[in-house]
Amino acid sequence: MKLTKEVELNSNHSAQVIFGKQDQNLKLIEDSFSIEIIARGTLIKIMGKEKVINKVAKLFKELEKIAQRENNLTKKEVGYAIEVAKEGKFSLDEVYSDVVQVTNSGKKIRPKTLGQKMYLDALRQDDIVFGIGPAGTGKTYLAVAMATNALMSNQVKRIILTRPAIEAGENLGFLPGDLQEKVDPYLRPLYDSLYDILGVEKVNKLLEREVIEIAPLAYMRGRTLKSSFVILDEAQNTTKEQMKMLLTRLGSNSKAVITGDITQVDLPTRKGSGLAHAESILQQINGISFVYLSNQDIVRHKLVREIVKAYDESE
Repeated sequence: MKLTKEVELNSNHSAQVIFGKQDQNLKLIEDSFSIEIIARGTLIKIMGKEKVINKVAKLFKELEKIAQRENNLTKKEVGYAIEVAKEGKFSLDEVYSDVVQVTNSGKKIRPKTLGQKMYLDALRQDDIVFGIGPAGTGKTYLAVAMATNALMSNQVKRIILTRPAIEAGENLGFLPGDLQEKVDPYLRPLYDSLYDILGVEKVNKLLEREVIEIAPLAYMRGRTLKSSFVILDEAQNTTKEQMKMLLTRLGSNSKAVITGDITQVDLPTRKGSGLAHAESILQQINGISFVYLSNQDIVRHKLVREIVKAYDESE
């Protein structure tokens, strides 16, 4: 039996932002919840099963809080909002109002999914955080955003970004150039995140002053990393020994974020992944968090989620 629930928005501006161009957002909400929506001005009529229409009514009121601050809500953003509303673990406003950093171009960096919100909360709470999940879930980008925020607010004195230089089906030895030139392609995603957040000029100045350091994991041996925000990326390609080495470099007033995708290990088959090993032995230590992101947290092109899902199912 279909029921009807009405929601009255506070302004035409909120209605325009929420409905989207040619009501595209309303159509997305209808399809996602299998309901019918009729909108006239600021009045919204929702028709469907009671439990569902109550959830959708709450979604509209949450979207209105965001619309009062923003001039636009894209179809993609509404899609994320729908998933948050379906889960019901956080209020939508709680997720969207969590601005981590503002980029050089003025873009606000904030969580777009429940998984990302929980990841950011863990980064604030604990000194060592493992972010595990598939490509496109924002593991590295959000960690870099948190690191730059910590640096700009003087919580730390340095940012150290590192990756193991492991070949994904290619031979490092055949690449031209010296060692630094050989490993730079493996570190390029870290540069890209920094450039997007702080701008090329500022990043290059901080690199020159060694306030930001981007280096292969092997360069971390024998050091003590004090007052630093350390990010180990692609951690699934560390050995057990490398993982232990990095984690035991941590000095006073430092944080470490370890990101990786257990399904994308490029190590020789005889070597076990340091990320998988750490996951098996460090879970019970206070001050260490493991956050698991899933296909639902993928925020790249909409097809990436479907691609990851297809590969998972085939394996």
